[in-house]
Amino acid sequence: MAASPHNKKDMDKPFVLVTGASSGIGRQICIRLSEWYNVVLSGRDEERLLRVQQACHATSQSFIWKTDLNDLEALEGQLTSFIQERGIQIEYLVHCAGFMKMLPVKMTTVEHFYQTFNTNVFAAHFLSKVLTNKKANGAVLKSAVFISSNISNMGAKAMSAYGASKGALDSLMRCLAIELAPKVRVNSVLPGAVLTEMTDSIFEDEGVAERMRASYPLGFGEPNDIYEMVAFLLSDKSKWITGQQFIVDGGRTVNVSG
Repeated sequence: MAASPHNKKDMDKPFVLVTGASSGIGRQICIRLSEWYNVVLSGRDEERLLRVQQACHATSQSFIWKTDLNDLEALEGQLTSFIQERGIQIEYLVHCAGFMKMLPVKMTTVEHFYQTFNTNVFAAHFLSKVLTNKKANGAVLKSAVFISSNISNMGAKAMSAYGASKGALDSLMRCLAIELAPKVRVNSVLPGAVLTEMTDSIFEDEGVAERMRASYPLGFGEPNDIYEMVAFLLSDKSKWITGQQFIVDGGRTVNVSG
């Protein structure tokens, strides 16, 4: 795996693991966090991860962990080996990876639900398990942030699997926040409509895009809007915050007129 040159300055920075790092919100989070952290970029597309790695801050170490979070059977062993082979310890986690496929109820399948929950929920649990394990990671995890969705507390057509998975992710977050306290803080960020590659298909229909835009008092979001909240929750500025959902959606969820 590629890495930036080792030097003392690099090694002094703590490591953060960011899943879903190859595009969209995850890409922005990696690039911005790399000014303050060494980063582990996780995703399935190595070429795209390499491009993100090249955009990361020059004074930080960055490692690529190419993995498929849908493969839960291999996940714990792969992450443990990755950490031990590189002689690093990961103190922070941002679970940004997400699988979203809009399907009406009549078209949903067991495979669709498995893939959605494996990536969005179960992976978050087993990543947290490894990072809090003394043998695997020195039990050094300090803060975890799960990227959820404002649909976690709402409802939408053709989003039953995705919405259910984000609701489950937030429930997992609350349980881990209690179980892992006081050593580890766990919170979630609930974005609204953010302009990324994953949401491009939704906005292809201009009529749909206009109807959605009208319901957002502050308009659609950008990946950096989510980064700012993530950075706050990882930092000591939020040292007395755990188990909380932070909605970052331009006012969508409070707009009863929309």
